[in-house]
Amino acid sequence: MTFPGKWLRRIGLAATLFATGCYMQNGLAALDHSTHSAIKNVVDFDQTTWKHLLAKGARPAAYVFTNSFCSTCPEVFELLQQSVQQNAQPTGQPVELAAILMDVRGERALAHAHHYAGVTSIYAFDGFEPAIRQAVDPKWRNITPYVVLVARNGKQQRVTGQPTLAQLKAWLN
Repeated sequence: MTFPGKWLRRIGLAATLFATGCYMQNGLAALDHSTHSAIKNVVDFDQTTWKHLLAKGARPAAYVFTNSFCSTCPEVFELLQQSVQQNAQPTGQPVELAAILMDVRGERALAHAHHYAGVTSIYAFDGFEPAIRQAVDPKWRNITPYVVLVARNGKQQRVTGQPTLAQLKAWLN
């Protein structure tokens, strides 16, 4: 009689632990998603957007052109966020860290926000991709991440991949 009872208790304990693990995993996933809930909308990025951002956008700013399958783009955002945190702005003015998704349109781009540490704005290409890329940089070969760092004085640094420490320092100083 004790043999089946032990097994029933073990099965019950295993089921309880499994259910608790599932609850905790879903709870942690929800918590992680909520950290990026401040971004509620996606701005369309067409052929005219880039010119406007360079003329009237925030300073300093980092614009990271990415796509939904870019495996190294999250690392670039982490590096940018760490650089911003380590080089706090004397004016207290926030630094723009924008993700510009090339392959996800509209509100669907919000699903990718959790990949980008410190992101402050999300844009999504709206229109013919090759024409938009041409408007951003005719020399850009469609490799991501493509990062444009715009300093306080408006000076631009363009890099494919991860910016160097020297580039980050020049960007924030």
